[in-house]
Amino acid sequence: MAGNFLFMPEGLVEEHEGRINILLLGKAGKDPVLTDTMIMVSMRRGQGSNAVMLSIPRDIWVPEFSDKINSAYSRGGDKGGLILAKSVVEEVVGVPINYALTFNFEGFVEIVNILGGVEVEVERSFTDNRFPIPGREDDDCGGDPEFLCRYESVSFEKGRQLMDGATALKLTRSRHSEDPGEGTDLARAARQHKVILAIKEKALKPETFLSPEKVSRLWSAFWVNVETDLSGNQLAYIARIVFDVRDSILSYAIPEELLFNPPYSPDYNNLYVFIPKDGDWGRIHEWVLGIL
Repeated sequence: MAGNFLFMPEGLVEEHEGRINILLLGKAGKDPVLTDTMIMVSMRRGQGSNAVMLSIPRDIWVPEFSDKINSAYSRGGDKGGLILAKSVVEEVVGVPINYALTFNFEGFVEIVNILGGVEVEVERSFTDNRFPIPGREDDDCGGDPEFLCRYESVSFEKGRQLMDGATALKLTRSRHSEDPGEGTDLARAARQHKVILAIKEKALKPETFLSPEKVSRLWSAFWVNVETDLSGNQLAYIARIVFDVRDSILSYAIPEELLFNPPYSPDYNNLYVFIPKDGDWGRIHEWVLGIL
């Protein structure tokens, strides 16, 4: 694998028009469940090399199975989750997804802690009073109609701070703040990108990648908590691209003006959903091609 990192042999990974497109999925447990995080990462090596992170809103409606896009991985089951998730995201973004990688949040916490925490800039102070407590998803709360026992309150202060794994996870998952600018999927996507970049920064520091012990622990934690259709050799190749483009990583989310939030109705299972504003994904395909 080290040879693939150093020499990057041609033909080892699939590409589409010079880019490698990978779907990152984050989920709460090791079994197939709703994916809380969906990010397409598109990388180009060589001249003009860069990487683009594009967040996919979890509330996009998929008519083919009358549910949100974040249910695709679960619907695919143990063998087909990655395949189905890639397929539905391809329809939205308009470019082929070459590979997929899903990680559970326990592994995320472990990796951040192995790194010794990550430094993240919190743009605005905010509080989320409805942050889900793991394991309480089905608690009847003694008949409480608002199921308040399922949630805890989490708060973050504006400014740069060192976060351990559990704190960084809460920052990336929070989506119910009533503070201005922080209770939307766009705000959460921006926070997720910041944390991913913070992990990248910490992982590429000499005290990390030159430490055999840390590299071994990170590699072990990765494989225990990840499902992917990438081989170890291909991941080494991808890691080299990430290293090469470390200062040229761009972050985006699908613009809200290209999406429409229809009223709650039986047509959408009475769910909060997004559909394409123009009735199809054509304009979003054009926008994606523009950022790539």
